[in-house]
Amino acid sequence: MLLAVAFILLNLTACNMNPLPRNMNLQAFDPHRADFVCKHEVDVNPPITAESEALFQQGMAVTSYELLPKQRDHAKAAELWKQAAALGHWKAAMNLAGLYESGQGVPEDTEQAVLIVEGLMKQGVPAAFDKMGTYHQRGIGVNDDTSRAYAFWQLAADMGSPAAQAYLGSKLKATYDNPGQGFWGNRDVALKMLECSFAQGNGDAAYTLALTITGDNRSLGEDNARALKIYHDGVKLGSEKCASSLFVKFDRTTPLTGNTIDTARSDRYGELAQALELNPDLRFPNLDKVLPLPPAELPMWDGKRKTLVDAAIALVALPAVKPTPGSQSSGRAHIPQGHALKAQPHPVVVEATSSVPHSGYWLPRLHAIYREHERAWDNAQVPQRYAKGEVFETMDRRSMGAYANTATRTVWQFLGDAVAVVQSSHPRVTQGIARTTRVPEESLRCKGMLSCPRTGVWAGQVAKDHPLARLYNRWDRFAYVEKGQSFPNPEDQHIAIAPHEVRWLWLDNANQIGPSRRTEVSLSDLHGAQDPLKT
Repeated sequence: MLLAVAFILLNLTACNMNPLPRNMNLQAFDPHRADFVCKHEVDVNPPITAESEALFQQGMAVTSYELLPKQRDHAKAAELWKQAAALGHWKAAMNLAGLYESGQGVPEDTEQAVLIVEGLMKQGVPAAFDKMGTYHQRGIGVNDDTSRAYAFWQLAADMGSPAAQAYLGSKLKATYDNPGQGFWGNRDVALKMLECSFAQGNGDAAYTLALTITGDNRSLGEDNARALKIYHDGVKLGSEKCASSLFVKFDRTTPLTGNTIDTARSDRYGELAQALELNPDLRFPNLDKVLPLPPAELPMWDGKRKTLVDAAIALVALPAVKPTPGSQSSGRAHIPQGHALKAQPHPVVVEATSSVPHSGYWLPRLHAIYREHERAWDNAQVPQRYAKGEVFETMDRRSMGAYANTATRTVWQFLGDAVAVVQSSHPRVTQGIARTTRVPEESLRCKGMLSCPRTGVWAGQVAKDHPLARLYNRWDRFAYVEKGQSFPNPEDQHIAIAPHEVRWLWLDNANQIGPSRRTEVSLSDLHGAQDPLKT
C-alpha cells in the first residue's frame, strides 16, 4: 500500500515548478483588493488522458450516490484512483486524498492526504491550493490557521479555482465589513469572482450570485429577472440550494417571480432539490424539457421524480446501431440483431446424413480439402440454425463446377446458439447522472446565432482549437430548445464565446403530444416522437 502511494506521489511531484509545500510563503489575504482578473482552472490543469479518465470514472461508479452506503466500494475506488493518479489524473488524486482524510477504503492518514495535495500544488493545480486552505482552516495534517487558510483561498481563486472563487465571493459580497462574522464589503470584486466561478459551472457560485443581485436596487446592480435566470441555471449546474430557493420562491408572492404563486413549478423544483440532496453529482442541462421558466407552459408530468430527473439529466450520445453479422440474413442463416456466436466453435462434428443432435447454429464443412475450388466453397458457407431432431439439408455444390459431384463428403460443425452481446454501460450512466441516446443517422446541426430549426435536446460545442474549448466543451453541455427559440448564449454565463461560434447537434428527445393533445414529458429516442412545433 505504502509503495503504491509513494509511486503516485513520485509521479505527482515530477514537474518544473518551484516547491510549493504546505508552509510556503503567502501573500496576506486582502478583503479590500481593488480588482480581480478571472482565470479558468482548465487553462492550467494538467491534461487528462482517456485511459486515466476511464479509471477515474470507474472509481466514481463504484462509489456512486445511487448506491446504498453499504454497496459503495471505496477500497476499489482507491485502487482505481491510484492508477489514474499515476497517469496524471489530478481529480483522481484529489479524490484519493479525500479517502485518506476520512479513512474510507484506505487507512486514515492525513499526512498522506497532505502529501498528495502538495504534489498537485507542485503541478500548479488550483484546486490543490483551495484544498490546502481547507486543511489549514480545519487543522487537517497541519496546524489550524485561519489567516493562512484565507491566503491559500485567495491564491487559489487568482489561479482559477471555481470553488475558491465561489467561497471568497460569498465572503466579500456584503455592503459593509464585519470581520467578526467573516464577511466584508467588496461587492464589485465579489461579483467578478462569482461570475468567473459561474462561468466554470459552479452551482454554489450561481446560488450566491443570484442571491446577491436579487432585488430592485439598480445602483447595486440588482435585477430580479437576471437573478431568476441564474437561479434556474444553477439548478442545471446541480445546485440543491438554487432548486430549494425556487421551490420556496414560486410557492409565495415574491418580486423574484413577479409576485405570482406557481405551485406547479414549485413542486418540480422541490422534487429536483430532493434528488440533488440524495445525489449531488446530478446535473440537469436539459432542465427546460421538464421545467422551463415562465411564461413558457409546463409540459404535463406523471408526478414521478424519476421522470423529471431522467428527462433533465445529461445524455451519453451513442452512434447509430450497426447491424450485427448475420442479422440481415434470412432463413436459417438469420442471427437476431444484437446477438453473436461464440468465437470458439464446439468440438461436435456430425455427418450430413445424421439428424441434428443439438439445437443451435451449425456450419457446413468439407471433410477434406484438396483443391482451391473446394477451399473457396468451404469459406463461403455461413452458420445455419437447426432444431434438435431436424435433418440437415443437402448443400448446393454447383459453384464447384465439374467437381460438384466428386468433392469430399459434407460434415456439420456445431457452433452453439447465439447469445446477446453485452454492451458495457458508460460510467456516468452507472452513476445515474446521464442516460444514453442515439445520434440520428441523418445528422442535423445548427450554428448558435440561428433560430432552433427543430425541437429537442441539442449538444453544443465550439471548435477544438478555440481558446475556450476546454472550458466550454463539457460532458453536460446540452440544452432543450424548442423550434423557433434561440439557442443558449454563452455570454449569459459570462463565457466570452459568441453564439455563432457554437455548433449545436440535434439529439431528438423532444416531448410528445399525448392523448389529451397537450405536450407531455417523454424520454423519446428516435422512435418517431411527434415534435409539437414541427410544421
